[in-house]
Amino acid sequence: MVTILDGGMGAELIRRGVAERTGLWSAKPLIDDPEAVVQAHLDYIAAGAQVITTNSYSTIPSYLCKEHFESRYEELTALSGELARRAVRESGADVRVAGCLPPLSESYRADLVPPDEEARPVYENLVRALEPNVDLFLCETMSSAREARNAAQAASRSRGLPVYVSWTLAETPGGGLRSGESIERALDAVAGLAIDAYLFNCTTREAIAAGMTTLAGLTDKPFGGYPNRMHVPDAWT
Repeated sequence: MVTILDGGMGAELIRRGVAERTGLWSAKPLIDDPEAVVQAHLDYIAAGAQVITTNSYSTIPSYLCKEHFESRYEELTALSGELARRAVRESGADVRVAGCLPPLSESYRADLVPPDEEARPVYENLVRALEPNVDLFLCETMSSAREARNAAQAASRSRGLPVYVSWTLAETPGGGLRSGESIERALDAVAGLAIDAYLFNCTTREAIAAGMTTLAGLTDKPFGGYPNRMHVPDAWT
């Protein structure tokens, strides 16, 4: 069975002129124009998405502190869930909401992943904020095995909701995670958790295709991918 996910919220909100590439990024319209967030979700549903993702990729302290909104990260994360759920209700479609659990520092940078004792409480707060309005959790753009485990561990302590884990791979096909760790190592790190699907995202189509070929030989769980349209250089932030 094939499940169709939505597209990136950040890029789409920038295209619509309600978010910027710097500062708060995709969190900005949660404060300034929440209706634009709902409309983006509705348009993805109209385009055929069977799962939409909460606009919570940048509702994390490391982004919000750029404009002194870090104390509102739980509030804005909760709002992202409410807006996604509202879009599903308004659409009348049979669509699930995925609660996005993102990297807590910079995307693609395994060297900047916070220590476990810092990351775990933040992920737990994000899960609590999203839980009332989501059908599953999506730990996405995980650049290292440890980063994914911290996010997935928090998600797995929710009210029994499915948990998807999506790692970002090195741009070169067959290169493993951006941390340099193998896909096998990534799976081992979450082996003790109830993970419902494995994915790869935010890298080249070629890297994802190679990664899915590897996954097919390692698991009988559902797997998939959603690539970037751009090349991400090393040390990009």
